[in-house]
Amino acid sequence: MRRALLSVSDKTGLVEFAQMLLAQDFEIVSTGGTQAALAAAGMAVTPIEEVTHFPEMLDGRVKTLNPLVFGGILARRDNPEHQQTLVDHAITPIDLVCVNLYPFAETIAQPDVTLAAAVEQIDIGGPSLIRAAAKNYRDVLVVCDPADYDQVGHALAEHTDDLRFRKHLAAKVFHHTAHYDAVIATYLTDDAKPDTLTLTYKRKQALRYGENPQQTATFYQDYRPAPFSIAAAQQLHGKPLSFNNIKDADAALGLIREFDDPTVVALKHMNPCGIGSAADLSTAWDKCYAADNISIFGGIIVLNRPVDLATATKMHKLFLEIIIAPAFDDDAYDVLAKKKNLRLLTVDFSTAKDPEADELVSVRGGLLRQERDNVIDDPASFQVVSHAQPSADQLAAIGFGLKAIKFVKSNAILINTADQTLGVGPGQMNRIDAVKIAVGKAETKPNYAQGVLVSDAFFPMDDCVAYAAEHGITAIAEPGGSIRDKDSIAMADKLGVALIFTGNRHFRH
Repeated sequence: MRRALLSVSDKTGLVEFAQMLLAQDFEIVSTGGTQAALAAAGMAVTPIEEVTHFPEMLDGRVKTLNPLVFGGILARRDNPEHQQTLVDHAITPIDLVCVNLYPFAETIAQPDVTLAAAVEQIDIGGPSLIRAAAKNYRDVLVVCDPADYDQVGHALAEHTDDLRFRKHLAAKVFHHTAHYDAVIATYLTDDAKPDTLTLTYKRKQALRYGENPQQTATFYQDYRPAPFSIAAAQQLHGKPLSFNNIKDADAALGLIREFDDPTVVALKHMNPCGIGSAADLSTAWDKCYAADNISIFGGIIVLNRPVDLATATKMHKLFLEIIIAPAFDDDAYDVLAKKKNLRLLTVDFSTAKDPEADELVSVRGGLLRQERDNVIDDPASFQVVSHAQPSADQLAAIGFGLKAIKFVKSNAILINTADQTLGVGPGQMNRIDAVKIAVGKAETKPNYAQGVLVSDAFFPMDDCVAYAAEHGITAIAEPGGSIRDKDSIAMADKLGVALIFTGNRHFRH
């Protein structure tokens, strides 16, 4: 008779799995709550104490850590010395180990959990048991996921539990324990820059392809994704998200959290193409659309208020990839859902202002980690370095632009009013080209005269100030810090431009 050791925290499917094992002539050894659940179902179970000859002790912290258990798991069946050792010490081999671990992640997800309560959910015996069984997978079947019960039972019944199958289950164990340990390590670590960065993600979905059709891709989510994230978003309608959709949506969420008034953001290829704020969402949409009614085609739209019918009716006229909002009114949803491929997503905006985890960027052979650019540019710290002084309206517009410029690829230039972007110059190799692009888009707008120019980094020479002034810009904000700042200041004074140094650079590579 083969022996199986069952000790699980999650008892989903436990009784049915044990019945399958009994049907395959297994003796079942079990612990504590698992033993009680099986006995209550009328099954014959051997208590672990009858194997170890010791009672469970220390509030259950010690029950399986015993040579009579681990010897039975780790002994190689093809090693005569191992087999003789089992005989010498009256150790019965264990042929199957089914264990899942204490619910540590679920425990720390509770809002008022204490450190002491969390520590009690650090499993010691469970990981040891399944790691031992996984190490000896040639001789021991190991099961750590209730989702595998049916296929394990089928494999035993059909005698298809070959080495490939056993190796697959063993690998799953080490992924499982690595994830478990990573969650614990992250929770207990106070150091913001640990020597070893331990990360863990779970597969959310396989993607059709990556940035291009020739690239494969998968979406993995944090083990506990932030509520205000694309990983935690609820998709209400439309076809599955693509790799590029996910990246763009993530960037759009980062941008929308900067704004408190009803705001609509349109984003394309990781750059905003339009932002509008107003007293109501429908008007905010009008401003966003007017900011760039060409680039918005096929864009990602994020709104920080529930979508109403008036706004939905306007959006329905365009081809859009994704619309993300806190909610959709029923009639608004009905209008938008008429487009079968349009993705409609909701996100928990109540947590939008919560502190965000560090940003991670993969590079060949490594990973970069940095704090997100969460600085709030404070007008009180601005330095007006020109003779001309900005107006109150211009300072309000600069504040709006500084919120947006953080999400424009460098070199980045933005021309905007206090509630609308007019022209975006993103991702150029030199700053004057970015200025020219932004001006070219903005100067066609009827309210161009109210626009200010905001730059994500300093001007390396005075040509940006000169070009902007020649095209009607009368207020410019940039961080300052160039060795040639005096040239830009002199040009601003020559052309009557108000030049403000903000002191904060906002590169986005």
